[in-house]
Amino acid sequence: MILSTAAVMLLMSFLERRSFSVYGLPVKAAFRGQFWRGTVWGLLAFSATMLCITAFKGFSFGHIALTGNVLIRQALLWGFAFTLVGIAEEFLYRGYILFTLAEGIGFWPAASLLSAFFCLIHLSNGGEGWTGMPQIFLISMIFCLTLRRTGNLWFAAGMHAAWDYAETFLFSAPDSGTVAPGTLLQSSFHGPRWLTGGAVGPEGSVFSILVLLIVLLLFSRIYSPKEETQSAGK
Repeated sequence: MILSTAAVMLLMSFLERRSFSVYGLPVKAAFRGQFWRGTVWGLLAFSATMLCITAFKGFSFGHIALTGNVLIRQALLWGFAFTLVGIAEEFLYRGYILFTLAEGIGFWPAASLLSAFFCLIHLSNGGEGWTGMPQIFLISMIFCLTLRRTGNLWFAAGMHAAWDYAETFLFSAPDSGTVAPGTLLQSSFHGPRWLTGGAVGPEGSVFSILVLLIVLLLFSRIYSPKEETQSAGK
């Protein structure tokens, strides 16, 4: 997905006589400060969600399922996999398409339409359900906000990767209804759907929405609008 998306964007940048970097992932900013700041936000946000669920007795950590070299290998492989997922999905859904649509109808109308489309795409996942749609829409809009405020998609890619990594590997929770093999914990959920998200997983929990609203507020305060025009390459 990354390679095919990049190939199309390279072609469009040539045809439109634009810099490739305007589509959201400038190479010179790859895996620099914004990406790693995004990973910290993603890890903290999902961990806060799970701690809230745990506080209301909806989640049990269980026991460590991996040890030794297997633990190290799985941790690295999942980290690599979700880094690719974060880059690929941000590049595809909030790269050229968002840039081009925003030129026609404005940034936030374009962001809203693409976030709704992002929700519909996730419904094709085997275990996804409508209870997870508000969270997916909200986190997509947050990713759009990080693009708007930081000037590129590297923060969003890091946050996206870290959120998925924490969900799937660190807490071994269902992601769109799917529990992956080879993860850190033998954990379990118990309680009402509003608390745990049910079969969908934590993204269907009310606490996921509350935490993301706090993230939205904090990010908006920390990254002021003035950064929209001066931080694209950082």
